[in-house]
Amino acid sequence: MIQKLTSLDSCTEFMHDVNRDTAFSDPRLLTQDTIAVNLYKAVEKPDHHVLGVFHDGVMTGLFVFLITEDERYIEMLFGLSRFAAAYEEIAEYLQANYPGFQADFVFNPSNTLLRELLTRIGASFYEEQQKMVLSNPCPTVDTNGIEPLTEQYKEQYIAMHDTDCYWTGDKVAQAPERFSVFLAVDHGLVVGYLDVTNCFEENEPFDFMVKEAYRRRGWGRKLLVKAIEANRPKGMALLVDVGNIPAIKLYESAGFVKVQGENSLTAAWNIK
Repeated sequence: MIQKLTSLDSCTEFMHDVNRDTAFSDPRLLTQDTIAVNLYKAVEKPDHHVLGVFHDGVMTGLFVFLITEDERYIEMLFGLSRFAAAYEEIAEYLQANYPGFQADFVFNPSNTLLRELLTRIGASFYEEQQKMVLSNPCPTVDTNGIEPLTEQYKEQYIAMHDTDCYWTGDKVAQAPERFSVFLAVDHGLVVGYLDVTNCFEENEPFDFMVKEAYRRRGWGRKLLVKAIEANRPKGMALLVDVGNIPAIKLYESAGFVKVQGENSLTAAWNIK
């Protein structure tokens, strides 16, 4: 049975118990900061749905979904369970209530129960992502040409931004309380951008792009170093595709190191 929850007072022990299990922990609940934002504050937000799965009165699953009705979009902000039946019930709930929506799942690659379910219902998977944390000193780099997002460059930024994601350039530009945006500008032309969160104690480079003709000229490193400098004294962590060796080397050159056991996997399910 699935229940919508308005309080998490009775769920804390379950959450911590499952999250300590390396096979079923959730990559979005690994720090007190992310637990506060993704879990405890979720009950206060009208577009966040906190769902408990129960069997004979005992909790077997705890899930939070961001659901935007007008965009027909769902994102699992986190999901915790050790039971295949709990994941099955959540999938049936989404299919019954949100046909035609796209649902994105970010989860622990070791969670074979969720991976097998998503495979069976026809979800498509993205490449596994490596977690990296800023641990070493950031090098001194000339960041001339890197500017914050302003109205002057807003149209160019939105036009070049990745659109195959929920946080498009237009949405990011409208959320300064969540994101800072840095632009690489060459003689008035925006040739790259970096969106980085600004609302956490450990912030994340969220979307990062340099136009192909301007790559290998140092723009990516300039953007990254500028974001690190602006983020101080807060920490920084990121996710990068495990096969993207050039990006991993760039991050390592800026002071990031790989974290073992905290990778994530993303799957997209178009609910029929």
